[in-house]
Amino acid sequence: MVSRLRRAGVGRVVLESIGGYGARLVRALAEAGFEVGVIDPKRIRALRIAEGRRAKTDRLDAKLIARFALIMQDAARPVPNAKAFEIRALSTRRRQLVEMAAMEKVRLKQTLDEAVADSCRQMIAMLTQERAKVEALLQAELLATADGVERSSLLQTIPGVGPAVSMTLLADLPELGSLDRKTVASLAGLAPHPDQSGTRTGQARISGGRPCVRAALYMAAISATRSNKGFKREYLAMRQAGKPAKVALIAIARKIAVAANSILKTQTPWTKPA
Repeated sequence: MVSRLRRAGVGRVVLESIGGYGARLVRALAEAGFEVGVIDPKRIRALRIAEGRRAKTDRLDAKLIARFALIMQDAARPVPNAKAFEIRALSTRRRQLVEMAAMEKVRLKQTLDEAVADSCRQMIAMLTQERAKVEALLQAELLATADGVERSSLLQTIPGVGPAVSMTLLADLPELGSLDRKTVASLAGLAPHPDQSGTRTGQARISGGRPCVRAALYMAAISATRSNKGFKREYLAMRQAGKPAKVALIAIARKIAVAANSILKTQTPWTKPA
């Protein structure tokens, strides 16, 4: 495909996101020097609806995606290099191991048979051991990157951000430090989207973004609100103002994301606002 595209004089390639099935193609296209865009299929479908088209075939879809690539300025974005892909894959594997261990722990609590319980314990021990290996490898890869040690240390000056959260941020949000506050909140899945029409004002909700980053920042927020040196004062102020606990925690998570971006941009440790 790379050879065929080169012969055709193509410079930009845009495709719908199909998860891991397209990963090898995306890497090959990026390494070959093409501008590459991986787009949410919902956006492509929205363009079809906007054009008033109903027919759907592979050929029509290809033309639709090509029109999308020409219309939308953000269709092609910088694709991570090979090392960044490897780091992200390790981070994904770490989360998978954590989730599998959590499922085994639930099964252990629910079982009444000792043989099954023993099997669960063995599986938990094996998954814990494998998780430690993957985390060590992930940490080594992150610290081996340019400014990896410094970036990790700076992130961990933020209350609630420890080694696990900093690993997730560096692996799954590598753009951190080069974004504006609105973009970083959106990528983290923590930006509230308003729902207003005429005199009706609905409840703003967060959506989209990178779920793994949002989950990590949410856990960091829970930890940060327990310390006077962290965001406890801000959290209590929101609760006293009538904000639900989850809404207040999301707001703190968003503050942590913005702070992390600012810290890496300015290369200065976190300091508690006066």
